[in-house]
Parts: sequence; C-alpha cells; structure tokens
Amino acid sequence: MDHPVGLQIRGGVKVYPGTRALKSVDFDLRMGAVNVLVGENGAGKSTMMKVIAGVEQLTEGRILMNGQEVQFRGTEDARRHGIGIVFQELNLFPNMTVAENIFIGREITRGGVDIDMAAQRAETRRLMQRLEHDIDPDTLVGELRVGQQQIIEIAKSLAQDARILILDEPTSALSAAEVDILFRVIAELKRDGVGIVYISHRLEELIRIGDYITVLRDGAITGARSMEGVDVPWIVRNMIGEASKDFAKEVDHPYGDEIFRAEDVCLPRAGGGLAVDHVSLSLRAGEIVGIYGLMGAGRSEFLECVIGRHAHATGRMFIAGAPLTDRSIAGRIARGIALIPEDRKNDGLIQLATIRENMTLSSLGLFTRFFHMDLGAERRSVADFVKRLTVKIASMENPVSSLSGGNQQKVVIGKALMTGPKVLLMDEPSRGIDIGAKAEVFRTMRQLAAQGLGILFVTSDLEEVMALSDRIIVMSEGRITGEFDRSVATDTAVVAASAPGQARPEQELVA
Repeated sequence: MDHPVGLQIRGGVKVYPGTRALKSVDFDLRMGAVNVLVGENGAGKSTMMKVIAGVEQLTEGRILMNGQEVQFRGTEDARRHGIGIVFQELNLFPNMTVAENIFIGREITRGGVDIDMAAQRAETRRLMQRLEHDIDPDTLVGELRVGQQQIIEIAKSLAQDARILILDEPTSALSAAEVDILFRVIAELKRDGVGIVYISHRLEELIRIGDYITVLRDGAITGARSMEGVDVPWIVRNMIGEASKDFAKEVDHPYGDEIFRAEDVCLPRAGGGLAVDHVSLSLRAGEIVGIYGLMGAGRSEFLECVIGRHAHATGRMFIAGAPLTDRSIAGRIARGIALIPEDRKNDGLIQLATIRENMTLSSLGLFTRFFHMDLGAERRSVADFVKRLTVKIASMENPVSSLSGGNQQKVVIGKALMTGPKVLLMDEPSRGIDIGAKAEVFRTMRQLAAQGLGILFVTSDLEEVMALSDRIIVMSEGRITGEFDRSVATDTAVVAASAPGQARPEQELVA
C-alpha cells in the first residue's frame, strides 16, 4: 500500500469521572499521509491524541504499532516510539530563548558534561531555514508574536525526528503565508514517510491538506474514509448528525426596548493581533442572545470586556441608551451588568464559604446598616432566591462545595441576580453539570428573560445555542461571522459560519 497503517487503536475507551470521552474507538493512522481529525468541541479529538502521545492512558482497548501491541505510560514512552505532538495551547517558556525552548529536555551536550549552545543555535537556524522563518535562535520567545511562537512549537517536534507527528490546530495563529509554508513542510514530511495527524476546525483547510479523514461525535467515530470525494457538507453531516433537530423555545414573550449595545469592541492579544476584533451587537430586554463559536473565537474575552475585566479594551457600550463609561468591574455591576463566569469553582464561588455567604458576595451593600451586616435581611433574601431558583439545599449555612454542580451553578446565578442586573452575561452556563441540572438552568434562563432580563450567553454546544437563543451570533477569530434569527437558523449554517477564515455572511444577517 502507498500508505501503510503505522498505528492503530482498537476498542479504545477513555472514562473520566462523570463522562465517557471515548467510546469503543477504532482508529487507523496511515504513514506517509495526512490523517485529518475533525469534530465539535468535546467530541474526543484531543483525548484521542493525548492517548497516542502518552499524556493519557486508555481505560479499555489496545494500541498497536506495526501490528504489535504497545503501552505508553507517559510522553517519554511515546517519544521513544517516534511520536511527537504540537499542542493547541502553546507549551513554551517566554523567558527562555528560541534555541533553549526547542531543545529543552533534550539538550545537545559535550560529553554529557555541559550544553553545546553553539550546536543548538546552528540546529535551530537549520530548522528556521526549513520553516522559511528568519528568527534569531537567541531571541526570547516572549518577544515573538503568537504566529512565530506557533512556528517554534512546530520546530520543536521537527527537531525530534518524529515518525508520527500530531498537529493540533497548528494554523490557529498563522498568517496565510505561514500556512502555505507549513503545508510545504507537511508535504516534505509525507515524502519522508512520516504519518501526520492533523486536527483543525478549518473545514476547507482539511479538504486541501488531508489524505484520510476521521470524524468524531460525542466520543464515537461517525465517519472514516479516504479524503477523495469528501466535501464540507459531508463533514458537517458526520459532525452533527443527519437530521436538524427542532429546538423551538418553550415560551414566547414580547421583547422590550434595547437594553444593551456594544460598538466596535476590540481587545489586543498578547503577542499581537486582536482577541476581540471590532465586535458590535445589541440586546433587547427579555431577549436571549447566544454567542456560538469554537475555542479561541473570542467569545469569553468579549464578555470579559463587557464586565470591565480588561481596562485596555476599546470600543463603546451603552445600557438602556446611556453610555457606559465606568471601566471598573464594580462600576459595571452598579450599572446593571452581571457575569456568570465559565469556571464557576475558581471564578464564581469560594468553595469553603457557606451558600449564604457566596450568594450575597456581590451585593453586600444591600445588607449593611452603617458598620454592621443585617444578617436577618441577608438570610431572608437568600431564602427567597433559593426558593425562586429551586436550589436543593439542606441549610444555607452549609459550605457551597457540598452542593452538586447544577446547584452550585444556581448559587452563582443567584449571586448575579441579587445585584439587580438589567443584563446577564453567562459564559458556558451548563458546563460540567448533568442533563437534569442543565434542563433546570435552561428553564431558569427562560423565566428570567420572560421577566424582562436581557441575557447574553456564550456556548460551544450547538444544541444548547439552538435550544435557548432568540438570536444566534457566531464568532470566529475574534470577529462576528454570522447572525441568525432562531426562526431561520439551521445547525449546518451555524457550524459553517463558525469555521475559521469565514467571511461574515451578510445574506444571513438579521437586523
């Protein structure tokens, strides 16, 4: 065969507490070819690659190389078998030089006594020449822009002479010219017989570069074949299923006037570029607007700009038509904005504090009388919100860590609502909670909207954004790339708009 199978997973199962990340996966990695891997966020792509790279071990199943069963107990085991990986999250030391980063842990030494810096610099120059980049080996990595840092990550793997190379979103920070260079390097590696696993959300890019394709959905493989004849609709069908589901909202209610507007919001990214790139949107009272996009699309960063977390963000914002000029978080809360963060355990709750203390944390001023807290008023208010949100608790004096994930999320929602917001920002509101708790959180969101609250929420779950939103805004690479009314939104159109490199589809926009 032109592309013999170099590595196989058979019956691969990976279980984490509370979730089955891989479900009886059978995967063939072909040598001298680009094996593209695609799926939504949470589909299991990264888990499968971490298993191959020795970062994680299978709960059940086998890994075979050239027909022989192997076990990778760590990344060193995988590296000894010729497997290298370039992670999506850059794994570099900003206070060290380019050469030091490339050879860290594998330094070139003179007789095993001291590091041969001259040899490392020379090899780094050779790698940079191969990657068509003129980067000085003695430059500190922290001084490079993100795209150049991505090139350094790729150079690290090339320096290891890997026979199997895993590239996880390698072009996410690269310019078009740098992408062309990377593709030339990949073609060279293929000619040398290297087997490449290529993960990307850029669907057109996958068709351009791939020889074989594997599609994952909810931890299971839904499609695996040669790339010949594959088009974007085939990939989307296998990613999200054949049938478009009907996720009409349960309760319709009239919207009020515009409650929030953002104009040309920008947030510079460390290393260059914009994490949020001239984003403008509006929200009406009683409306639920969902922002959908992939990891790194700039969705969470936009919510952080709205709540005032980034003082260097630019743009204009308005609450009920009045300019929002206060740049502090406390000032934004006072003007009627509340944020429910993505990481509720670290950013939303104090785990050792009681349920009562957590719920009133953002609104303590309501319960102070001169120099003292009115504990009776605080308890009555917390009891009211516990009842309204149906939080299942034995006592409000129990630590919040004693609650289930869904009830902890309701405490975070209660904490936000006690500030009396006009606009509620929710970042991944159902992350890490079970399906029953998810349904309760969704019901709560609908009830709040019916009461006139404007809700702007971020999610990477397609079903969730289709189920909850009155309007769907799609973001990619820091920009808005699509906007759909729920009456015309389809899952295929939303997924297509979220792919990086998309132009904003003006014909789909809804005023």
